[in-house]
Amino acid sequence: QAQLVESGGGWVQAGGSLRLSCAVSGPTFSNYSMAWFRQAPGKDREFVAAINRSGGSTYYSRSVKGRFTISRDNAKNTFYLQMNSLKPEDKAVYYCAAKAGGGSDACDRYDYWGQGTQVTVAS
Repeated sequence: QAQLVESGGGWVQAGGSLRLSCAVSGPTFSNYSMAWFRQAPGKDREFVAAINRSGGSTYYSRSVKGRFTISRDNAKNTFYLQMNSLKPEDKAVYYCAAKAGGGSDACDRYDYWGQGTQVTVAS
């Protein structure tokens, strides 16, 4: 059973940057595709970015493409979300997630979830 722990959330002004980390313990990290999702108050959880097992392929939602970068370090069992040019609409609780096999943008395909970390972007 994998355990995921996010860190790096916080408060930032619009245009600023934050880097989220997700440390993974448990099964072999390199067997899992990883993703970030987010959920704003009153809204459904939405896909942000995903990365495949090797790190060679990445996928982004339209709303973050070009501003956010997902990466992973299999030696450290950790993956990241670098968020640049943040906008007030990026404010949400961000969750990391893991699934065996290939990546997906669907929440229900992921087996393991972190507890979430708050990102607040002030205008």
